[in-house]
Amino acid sequence: MKKYFFIVLGLVIGLSVYLNVVKTEESALERIKKRGSIIWGVDIGGGAPLAFPDPKDPKRIIGFEVDIVEAIASKLGVKIQFGLNAWDSLVPSLERGDSDFAMNGIEITDQRKEKILFSHPYYVYVEQLVVRKEENNINELPDLKGKKVGTLSGTAAQTILESLGGVDVKIYPGPVEPYTDLAIGRLDAVLLDLPIAAYYGKTNPKLKYAGKPMGEGLYGICVRQKDEELKIKIDEVLAELLKSGELKKICEKWDVWNEAQDKLYELMRVKENGYVNLEKSRKSSILTFLPSLLKGAGITILISVVSMAVAVTLGMFITILRLYGRPPFSYLASAYIEIYRGTPLLIQLYIIYYGLPNIGISLSPCVAAVIGLGMNYAAYEAELYRAGISAISKGQMEAAVSLGMSRNLALRRIIFPQALRIALPGITNDFIALFKDSSLVSVIAMVELTKTYSIHAASTLRFFELGLITAVLYFGMSYPLSIMARRLEDRLKRKK
Repeated sequence: MKKYFFIVLGLVIGLSVYLNVVKTEESALERIKKRGSIIWGVDIGGGAPLAFPDPKDPKRIIGFEVDIVEAIASKLGVKIQFGLNAWDSLVPSLERGDSDFAMNGIEITDQRKEKILFSHPYYVYVEQLVVRKEENNINELPDLKGKKVGTLSGTAAQTILESLGGVDVKIYPGPVEPYTDLAIGRLDAVLLDLPIAAYYGKTNPKLKYAGKPMGEGLYGICVRQKDEELKIKIDEVLAELLKSGELKKICEKWDVWNEAQDKLYELMRVKENGYVNLEKSRKSSILTFLPSLLKGAGITILISVVSMAVAVTLGMFITILRLYGRPPFSYLASAYIEIYRGTPLLIQLYIIYYGLPNIGISLSPCVAAVIGLGMNYAAYEAELYRAGISAISKGQMEAAVSLGMSRNLALRRIIFPQALRIALPGITNDFIALFKDSSLVSVIAMVELTKTYSIHAASTLRFFELGLITAVLYFGMSYPLSIMARRLEDRLKRKK
C-alpha cells in the first residue's frame, strides 16, 4: 500500500513542478524587456540598402531596415543587439533561439509560414532587370531566353527565372558579385529586388535598368511560432509607423518608396494572415528535389576530379623543383607551398575570379573553380610527395646511378613508384577532402551539391530532410574512393 502511495505522491509532485515551470516560463517580450535589448538576426554582408556597415564608420550599421528596427526598439523601450549570421541561416538561427526575430528582406511565402510566424508586411518589393549600358536587346523577361542571368539564392527572382525556362541562371551568395560580373561581361543581366537594384545597379555607370519593375511580393519580420505575443506587438508598431507616415519617411530617405507601397495600407487592414503573398508555393515531396541535387552532385564530381588531376600533376612538378631544382626555382617552389598553405582557399577563389579581371584576365566560374582548387591542393600534394621521396633511402639513388641509370630514369623507375606507395593514403584523404571543399566554389557562382542544398533549404526551410539526402550523396561519392584506394594500395604492395 505504501508503495502505491509514494508512486502517486511522486506523480503529483512532478505534475505540480511541471505546471509551475510552464506557468512561470517567460514570454519573448518579457525576456526582451528584462534583458533590455532585442536581438535582431540579420546579414550585413552586401546588405545595402537594407542593413550594412556605414562606409564612413564601419563600426556603425545603417540601412532602411535598421531605421525600422530602431523605431520598433524605441517603442518597446529597449536597445538593438545585432545577431549577425549568413542570410541562408537567419531562419534556422531564429528557430534555435539565437535571435528574437529575423529581418533582412525575407520574403513571405507559404512554405516559410509553415515553420515561423510573419509580421504584417513592411515593404512591397518588385523585381528589376539590370543590363549593361550598351545592351539594347533585353527589355523584358522573354528576352532572357538563352542568356546568362544572375540572382540570389532562395529569392522570388530565382523562382521567376527558373520558371521561364531556357535561362542560364547563375546563383550568387550576395548582391555585390552579380552586378560586378554583369559590368565586366560575365553575365547578360541581373534580376533582383528593386531596393538592391537601386543601390548596386542604378548607381553603376556601366549598368542601366531594362524595362519596368515586374512581379510583386512582401517582406515580413520573422518570429518563432511560440512567440505570438511578440508578433502582435511588432504588428502594432508597424501599423503605427505606417499610419503616422514614419514608415514612408524611412523609405523615402533610402529612395525605396514607390507606388507599390500604397498596398501596405490595404494589407495592414486585412485580418492576421489574411493577405496572400504573390509568390505562393506548395509543400512538395522531398523526392522532387532529388533531380537537382543529383545534378549538383554531378557538377561536384566534375570539379573535384579535374581539380585533383591538376593538383596531382602540379604537385609533382613543384616537388621536383623543390628537391632537385636549382635556385631560384627551388626557392619559388617552397614559397608557392607556404603561400598556398598559409592563406584560405576562399580568399584564393575570390582573387582568381573577382580579382584577376582588374588586370584583364576574366575566367569562367568553372575554370576559376578548377584552377583555384587545383592550385591550392597542389601545395598539399607536393608535401606528400616530398615526404614519400624523403622516406626512400639515398642509397637507392646512388645504387641506380652506379648501375648506369640517369638521374631522371632512376627517379621514374626506382624512387617515384616507392614514394607514391607511401603517399597514396594521404593523396586519397586529400581527394575525399577536395569533394567537400568543392562547396566553397559557390562563392563564384558555381551551383554544386552544397549550393543546391542551401538554395532549396533556404526557400523551403527543410534543412533536415534535404541535409540528410545531401549527406548521403556526399558519402556515396567519397566512400568508393576509399575502397579504390585500398585496392590500389594492395596492388602496389604485391608489386613490392
